[in-house]
Amino acid sequence: LQHISTSRHFSSVCPARLLAAMYVKIALLALAAATGADAFAATSGHMGLRSTSMQANNMSPASCDSAAVSRRSFFSKGAAAGVVTTGLVQSAFAATPTIDAPAPDFELPSNRDKNIGLKDLKGKWTVLYFYPGDFTSGCTIEAQNFEKNSKQIRDLGAEIVGVSVDSAEKHLDFAKKYGLSFPLLSDKGGKVSESYGTALKLGPIGTFSNRQTYLIDPSGNLKYVFTDVQSKIKVHAEEVVAKLSELTKA
Repeated sequence: LQHISTSRHFSSVCPARLLAAMYVKIALLALAAATGADAFAATSGHMGLRSTSMQANNMSPASCDSAAVSRRSFFSKGAAAGVVTTGLVQSAFAATPTIDAPAPDFELPSNRDKNIGLKDLKGKWTVLYFYPGDFTSGCTIEAQNFEKNSKQIRDLGAEIVGVSVDSAEKHLDFAKKYGLSFPLLSDKGGKVSESYGTALKLGPIGTFSNRQTYLIDPSGNLKYVFTDVQSKIKVHAEEVVAKLSELTKA
């Protein structure tokens, strides 16, 4: 956590606002510990956070009241202090869909100026990968490696589809910058991430996607889940190719 000064100005800091800011930072640090720095960067970006000093000046009673409400909301949604680390991990993995059962349905906006749903992907294998956020270092490496292996994946009869809570417009910029040939879907609010068991709920900050990959067969059934992507991010695309080769030969 950022150092908080104990100077003579400390007494003028609104306690509710100070605590609310501290709880948010605790939550973000727990998110980084649970899922890697990219989740922290993506979350901070969505919140518009910057690493600046906490100012104690010009804090009216009204702003203190507002901060108190935010703090109560923060607690009521279970994102603070004692539940942060455990809660985040549980929310990411508690509801993982069942293997060999139909994959959870979805239809989301994409960087291709149209909605894409599971029904549009039937008839071929789908590599559905969830990630924290566009333009973060690990997510960029992951996307570039999927692109590098995209021909092999398509030769196996599969389509790559990325999902995060970023907007379709941001996806478009991300895909253009890194030459991505596969669609990226915008799961604003994280409902699809939640249905796949990869949602990271951070109270009033919002819901984000943990880094997981799902292999769905041409009939729309879930066949395999990669849960430990973060530690193998540089070779994950190759892992997907190997598993697809195995599954398509079965």
